Amino acid sequence: MTDWLNTFLFGIYPYICLAVFFIGSWIRFDRDQYTWKSDSSQLLRRGTLRWGSNLFHVGVLFLFFGHGVGMLTPHFLYEGFISAGHKQLLAMVSGGLAGLAAFIGVTLLLIRRLGDERIRATSKTSDILLLVLLWVQLALGLATIPLSAEHLDGSMMMRLAEWAQREVTFRTGGVEMLAGASWVFKTHMFLGMTLFLIFPFTRLVHVWSGFATLAYVLRPYQVVRARRLNLPADHNRGARQNGAA
Repeated sequence: MTDWLNTFLFGIYPYICLAVFFIGSWIRFDRDQYTWKSDSSQLLRRGTLRWGSNLFHVGVLFLFFGHGVGMLTPHFLYEGFISAGHKQLLAMVSGGLAGLAAFIGVTLLLIRRLGDERIRATSKTSDILLLVLLWVQLALGLATIPLSAEHLDGSMMMRLAEWAQREVTFRTGGVEMLAGASWVFKTHMFLGMTLFLIFPFTRLVHVWSGFATLAYVLRPYQVVRARRLNLPADHNRGARQNGAA
């Protein structure tokens, strides 16, 4: 039973999450473009929104790209200048700082959303559940740091990265790489995949707008020419006479 569950959660479930992530996002953009927004509550009350939002977004963006590079970069591309152990130590320090910032930020946002009557009254159930899920996910991520410190040779990190690389390249044997991994790692990975699963049905879809913003910033300048009307000579003469009068 355990082997079947591991096979489903870490061998099949990732593809289900990615399929729903891409197809669901496309369908929502096609059918409900007016819901493609972050639903900011800034107009209701600012409060701790600035601190919470900035800490959360900066930390999460660093974690997202850090996980992507760290997990999906083949070992042979960096083994010439950094060992697996040193790479893991770098990930623990930088990821720990970013994770702590994001955790403090999401905690402030969660307290604000639950503690302010006006904001709570206008919040969707999905908004609150999303913040709770992010809070738990970040807490689990921070909890993996002491566990990683028990394997400073980078062996566990290498196994987790090998699992991710096998999954994205549709190779077999990925589930076997997780044998012996702590339930903290596995739960953290499961919730991370679940975020992709629920992505199209929550305010997370506004993340896609970041790519549109980047394209807007990098777009070439628009050339705007004034349109001048060529009026008949009689019309111009009458306008000058009326002006003189």
